[in-house]
Amino acid sequence: MLNQLSWKVGGQQGEGIDSTGEIFATALNRLGYYLYGYRHFSSRIKGGHTNYKIRVTTKPVRAISDDLDILIAFDQETIDLNSEELREAGIIIADSKFNPQVKKENVRFFSVPITEIAQNLGTSLMKNMVAVGVTSAILDLPIDSFKEIVEEMFGKKGQEVVNKNIEAIRQGAEYIRNEAKGSLDDFVLAKADGKKRLFMTGNEAVALGAIAAGVRFMAAYPITPASEIMEYLIKKLPELGGTVIQTEDEIAAVTTVIGASYGGIRTMTSTSGPGLSLMQEAIGLAGITETPLVIVDVQRGGPSTGLPTKNEQSDFNAAIHGAHGEIPKIVIAPNSVEDAFYDTAEAFNLAEKYQCPVIVLTDLSLGMGKQTVEPLDYHRIEIDRGKFLGNQELPAIEGMFKRYEFTEDGISPRVIPGQKYGIHHVTGVEHAETGRPSEAPAIRKKMMEKRLNKIKNITFNHPVLKQTPHDEADLLIVGIGSTQGVITEAIGRLEKDGLKINQAHVRLVYPFPADELKELVEKAKKVIVVENNGTGQLADLIKLHVGMGEKIEKLLKYDGNPFLPSEIYNGVKGLI
Repeated sequence: MLNQLSWKVGGQQGEGIDSTGEIFATALNRLGYYLYGYRHFSSRIKGGHTNYKIRVTTKPVRAISDDLDILIAFDQETIDLNSEELREAGIIIADSKFNPQVKKENVRFFSVPITEIAQNLGTSLMKNMVAVGVTSAILDLPIDSFKEIVEEMFGKKGQEVVNKNIEAIRQGAEYIRNEAKGSLDDFVLAKADGKKRLFMTGNEAVALGAIAAGVRFMAAYPITPASEIMEYLIKKLPELGGTVIQTEDEIAAVTTVIGASYGGIRTMTSTSGPGLSLMQEAIGLAGITETPLVIVDVQRGGPSTGLPTKNEQSDFNAAIHGAHGEIPKIVIAPNSVEDAFYDTAEAFNLAEKYQCPVIVLTDLSLGMGKQTVEPLDYHRIEIDRGKFLGNQELPAIEGMFKRYEFTEDGISPRVIPGQKYGIHHVTGVEHAETGRPSEAPAIRKKMMEKRLNKIKNITFNHPVLKQTPHDEADLLIVGIGSTQGVITEAIGRLEKDGLKINQAHVRLVYPFPADELKELVEKAKKVIVVENNGTGQLADLIKLHVGMGEKIEKLLKYDGNPFLPSEIYNGVKGLI
């Protein structure tokens, strides 16, 4: 029996590849297996090769697998591009419609009339159900495992449609059982624990975290790979009395959100690298007006349009330094789907507590990849609006309210427009305590220090995640974002070779947690920084803030694909 399995379905975009993977994964999730899924797709609406790779295990998993056990191919290109991943004695299931050719040796190959079976049942659209049926037979899964999912998907279309789709699954399973002449015993999955868990993307977790934090307004422009956040909130926010506006561009999105935040509500926008570039001037406006602003940047391959549907982690410098001038800013980087939920909720507390922009950096692998997640604890979500006075009665004063009052901690009381005794100026030019424009050197100096110093003592839970079993480590491996799980898996392999390795994962990008990292760097003989970009932006941040650059090596990948465990294992071995 197998304790883990790697399964992939591939074909042309628009052929139902995602739905095939979703049906398969949802069924396995409900049986209690742990899953990690990654979608590879082309930057066009229809056509171009796409595939969905899913790892299924009986234990928690946070990385895609190096190899492949089963490949479902809807076209020849899928075989040509993906068959090399197959392990020895792996299985290729190909639609006989395209007369499949397999050159790879030592694999088991089955040509199955997937499209023909579907057409005989009424429509070729059901070929994804036939493929699911084939998979169920190989893994010895009961067809009833998929029945509930089919009913949920097609129940509104009537029982006849439901029955035909279930029949497609049954006929796919029956065909492969006859072809294989019995069960494929070495592909039977070990039984899962049956516990109920979530299976969700990082984008869904971000959107859900925003809802839990009290967000009731969003403005955004659709951009891959962040669009799913907006699409999720479009469905959910109206049910809670909220609103989503799809704006004409990212400049309109961010300025709309700044206006809504000034009005006193919790609001957000989401984007990717090109959109973040367009937002930079407005981010400066939020900084100087000390208006809370939350931006989620789901990073993708750049520069310019770059690789819109591929993974990268190259926006650190833009997030930290992008706006002209100098403003207080907080940049955080969740490392898992679960963290994306909790960290997004916390981003709104940070934005309101410190009255500044907060950028949540995820990446395509985290944003669009799906992971098994334990049930979320909504009791962990606390709302902290800082010095927000918009829901209070202000004391009577003469003259203007000191919205930008100099205080001991640098954070001023915040009111909303129209609030009695709260009248003040708001402007993008330098100003005095009431907001009135001022170019006086003394006021300028004091205002700059007030703004910049207020985030120096930021409180953020676990700015660096540490796995440090060794007092004196041969290696410290540092990562960020979606690389945590794959680094952890690679470390397990490296330690079997006798290496002593500590792990650090950066979650607070700015202000940079130099003190937390310095102790770990000092104790390691060598430091290897793993990141998905071409210049080593995180490694350079460590050198800048921590020093000891002679110890630091970069392990980089920037071809659009996330790291595999074997790539980190081999890369580390090559650097030591």
